[in-house]
Amino acid sequence: MEILMPEPQIYVERTLAIIKPDVIDKEEEIEDLILRSGFHIIQKRKLQLSPEQCSNFYAEQFGKVFFPNLTAYMSSGPIVAMILARNCAVSYWKELLGPSNSLRARITHPHSLRALYGTDELRNGLHGSLSISSAEKEIRFMFPEAILEPVPTGQRAQDYLNLYVKPTLLAGLTALCKEKPADPM
Repeated sequence: MEILMPEPQIYVERTLAIIKPDVIDKEEEIEDLILRSGFHIIQKRKLQLSPEQCSNFYAEQFGKVFFPNLTAYMSSGPIVAMILARNCAVSYWKELLGPSNSLRARITHPHSLRALYGTDELRNGLHGSLSISSAEKEIRFMFPEAILEPVPTGQRAQDYLNLYVKPTLLAGLTALCKEKPADPM
């Protein structure tokens, strides 16, 4: 009788999460909630952005009434930026965050992170990417050294293994068999 093992999960979708300056003291608590929600923290860094860096990061919000307050708030202290991964990472992170207005979140999504940690619409405690494309852009901003190419799956993964991995393993194992060390331990 053959026992079927479940396919291993490869997390190919990533999103950016930011713990904002006013809740940085809740970092461990928030990270614990993130991990218990099925996310993997791929990379993490603590940094303090300048007002100019905040302006560049939130460039899509430029011209809106709250923009100056947003850049002042985000540059007021250290933040923690994290790359989160899981299946459907962007949508699950947005769901865990809840509405951007923390006051509304307390009414409509009382268990969301913004309801728990935010104080109003501007100081909502955490940031999340709105889409896969904005996640890629934001991750590149916060983690310029990060590699974001998608992990191959299906036939592309098989082709990669057959072309690059299997020949290397075969050559290495063949060389090892020819050596036959006296004491393999």
